[in-house]
Amino acid sequence: MKSDQTFTAILLLLGALTLFDGMGLIIKHLSPRYSAAELSAWRNMFGLIPSAIVLYASREWHTTGRILVVRQWKLALFRGVILTFAQFLFYMSLGILTFATASTITYANSLFAVALAVPLLGEKVGWIRWSAVIVGFIGVVWIVRPGSDSFTLAALLPLGAAVCYALVGVTIRVMDDDVPTPLINLYSSVVALIGAVFLTLFTGGFSPLQQANDIWWLMAMGGFGGCAVLLLIMAYRRGEQSDLAPFNYFGIPLAFVLGWIFFGEAPWGELFPGALLILASGLLIVWREQQLKK
Repeated sequence: MKSDQTFTAILLLLGALTLFDGMGLIIKHLSPRYSAAELSAWRNMFGLIPSAIVLYASREWHTTGRILVVRQWKLALFRGVILTFAQFLFYMSLGILTFATASTITYANSLFAVALAVPLLGEKVGWIRWSAVIVGFIGVVWIVRPGSDSFTLAALLPLGAAVCYALVGVTIRVMDDDVPTPLINLYSSVVALIGAVFLTLFTGGFSPLQQANDIWWLMAMGGFGGCAVLLLIMAYRRGEQSDLAPFNYFGIPLAFVLGWIFFGEAPWGELFPGALLILASGLLIVWREQQLKK
């Protein structure tokens, strides 16, 4: 039944968001000992394993003849380059800002996605969605607080990551429909790994393992990230995007709770009411897109 499929898809999505936040917690835990570029390289290396598994298990990939070279390979590689910078900026912000603040600002990617869809996809955006974007940006500005004594340039890092993540999300809609999603994801992961290695070498090189158990943390970080993508793909295969989109914002309160539990952070003053404006604008965009589809 469709309702059962949708419920399963929602559970898979929530599991993916939890794993993404788990990955972020590990990145923040390791940030004092390793650079953002290093962590990105390790994440992508270990994350390739679940990415390869989900591709091999994809019925769509087998029915299309197990292709590995796609017609729009340049676009696929470009998405990987953008993902490299998205990860680098976000991971760097996790090492500087509170966990909930860095995570919440990256949720502005849905606002940038609406704005980027106009020039890149020729999409017509009405006043309701533009109003939602403006409200969301007000929320972002409220959190970042440019010009105030509490403002730091580090607050712009997750904002830059949000722009990059939005660009990655918008450009996948330009890819040919017959290209399996897991293959597109594998392209991005491989290029992001190569890009992260180059960034690491450019910014000082790889550090020796600082603690014996760090290798397990690094493996868990990559596994969490790769498995989160796997669950995300499974979720959107089972459920409609319009049904799942509102649950994406479950990550905002979850990040606050996890940062509170694991790092003793409770940035009420930093996040509110800006986070509520980002949440409200995102849900308004989701609602409006559902209405347009109907």
